[in-house]
Amino acid sequence: MEITLRTGDITTSTLDAVVNAANSSLLGGGGVDGAIHRAAGPALLAECRELRDSTLPDGLPPGRAVATGAGDLAARWVIHTVGPNRHAGQTDVSVLESCFSASLDEAQRIGAHSVAFPAIGAGVYGWDAAEVARAAHRALTAEDADERWPDVARVEFVLFGQAAAQAFDAVF
Repeated sequence: MEITLRTGDITTSTLDAVVNAANSSLLGGGGVDGAIHRAAGPALLAECRELRDSTLPDGLPPGRAVATGAGDLAARWVIHTVGPNRHAGQTDVSVLESCFSASLDEAQRIGAHSVAFPAIGAGVYGWDAAEVARAAHRALTAEDADERWPDVARVEFVLFGQAAAQAFDAVF
């Protein structure tokens, strides 16, 4: 799996799937979540509402992932994952790591060969970007990564701001 880093706007990614640092409601919010929902348009919100009405009536728990179409985005899919909220006392780094691995599980399931990730949890959920980068690195370079995600050939971290870019660059 090729791993690259860039600073920019994840909503402009042309990779197969874009990972959304969602909140558990899946109905949009601030930061990356709000930007993806705005750029994707009403089709994304409709799919998320459908998920809430069917398989996820209580929302998406932290550390899990689910895919939808991408609406008006250039990507084909949006993979939603909910990071642990450090400000709410959710400090288990294994849940943060799970956001990355569960998103790749979902990418493998839907047939995405390339995936764009934000720095999940490094915004309003209060995780330090360096800690997020280390969690992402552990998940993506796990011993079973090649067997677990054989079809995911490329992962790109699309980072918003220099602090996150520097933190990820130091780890990757």
